[in-house]
Amino acid sequence: MKRVIGFHYTLTDKSGQTLDSSIGDEPLYFLEGAQQIIPGLESVIALMNVGDKRKIEVKAADAYGDINPELVVKVKKTQFPPGAELNVGDQFQVNNDAHSPVFTIMAIDSDEVTVDGNHPMAGKDLFFDVEIVGMREATKEEMSHGHAHGAHGHGHH
Repeated sequence: MKRVIGFHYTLTDKSGQTLDSSIGDEPLYFLEGAQQIIPGLESVIALMNVGDKRKIEVKAADAYGDINPELVVKVKKTQFPPGAELNVGDQFQVNNDAHSPVFTIMAIDSDEVTVDGNHPMAGKDLFFDVEIVGMREATKEEMSHGHAHGAHGHGHH
């Protein structure tokens, strides 16, 4: 039987800068084995128990992967909607599919825009401070939907 596991986390980079955190918010619940969290994190959390706290280092390869240079491309400005305001650091998706890559604008010159389709965390080792706050068997509905339905197993957000 698969489990739904809930945890609080603080994510930092090598320098100790906080990148993301659930502290002060709802814990994150995920369905075991459903690829909802990065593999390097899930493999460790799966061995923990409620109340356990642990620092987990996840290498880039087990997180968002290494940087793929082929995903850094130059695009003609004419590919963007006319009059679109383009700024370095802006992020966009090419279509509305939730799984399509997010591109970040890296550079803009007179007629070309350099965009990067790598995940913003690609190539980075990640450091998680984790506390397990809940664990239960997944419901049949969660198993069929392929994701957790919150702390008590009901409702979509």
